[in-house]
Amino acid sequence: MEFRNLGNSGLRISEIAYGNWLTHGSQVEQEQALACVRQALDVGITTFDTADTYADTKAESVLGEALRGERREGLEIFTKVFWPMGQPGQNDHGLSRKHIHESINGSLRRLGTDYVDLYQAHRFDRQTPLEETMEAFADVVRQGKALYIGVSEWTAAQLREGHRLARELRIPFVSNQPQYNMLWRVIEGEVVPTSQELGIGQIVWSPIAQGVLTGKYKPGQAPPAGSRATDQLGGSDMISGWLKDPVLGAVQQLAPLAQQAGLTMAQLAVAWVLQNPNVSAAIIGASRPEQVIENSHAAGVKLDAALLTAIDDILAPVIQRDPALTTSPQRSTFN
Repeated sequence: MEFRNLGNSGLRISEIAYGNWLTHGSQVEQEQALACVRQALDVGITTFDTADTYADTKAESVLGEALRGERREGLEIFTKVFWPMGQPGQNDHGLSRKHIHESINGSLRRLGTDYVDLYQAHRFDRQTPLEETMEAFADVVRQGKALYIGVSEWTAAQLREGHRLARELRIPFVSNQPQYNMLWRVIEGEVVPTSQELGIGQIVWSPIAQGVLTGKYKPGQAPPAGSRATDQLGGSDMISGWLKDPVLGAVQQLAPLAQQAGLTMAQLAVAWVLQNPNVSAAIIGASRPEQVIENSHAAGVKLDAALLTAIDDILAPVIQRDPALTTSPQRSTFN
């Protein structure tokens, strides 16, 4: 495993992180989830990402159970706050002081730890003054419940303003967690340059585009049985936007490039996001331990310029680059 600094902080994290969105507590049975975490530890992954909303808090509980007994100082545990859980009341979502205070306490209890290494705003909250949000995060840091602060899917302007307030409050705002992969490059135009300027690192989710970049989904064919596209607990909804014949057809053309590089399609996809110097880590998920082993081999891989150009040429018609697609929902939609 290779390691990188998270943004310009001194925190070192595994460049491949293990995440349990859409798996633990929902798509994957608990024993299999525990096996995947054990495998992640075995291949040298030390960074684990979750959120209170994943599987309606169950994912945090499963991760806490899986990491029980591990040396806490040797792990980097990340979680998030924003989305509602269960049947929410008016204050059970968003980034208000009340919700942040209650959510961090719940997350720590479920994870079985006194602190998280990184606490992240899961989206931007337009219904709460940003000053209130950042002051609440400052309290969390000063109480020792989180060491660093990050966000997820914030625009360049939101990152800049949040970072300014964090500097005033003297708390370490070090990361953003966006979707990023060969097909979805909306952060490259504005978010990445702004983050590089501010010292914010990207912890990217969906590096294999929900499994589409593995090549297992074929144009004109039904999804494989047991794949995410057949998961009725949320997985099929998330992947549906990628299951279009032009996208699937273009992805199939990447297979010879992966073979020439001595990589599987999944390894090529994970290695590709790690070529971006602003990426601190790529989050992988897994429903089987062997997937963890496969994806971990993308660590430390260097892709040459000719290969990167060939990928761009093949995927050009289906790449999404519009920065305006980085958005956060109105909290009123949760009520």
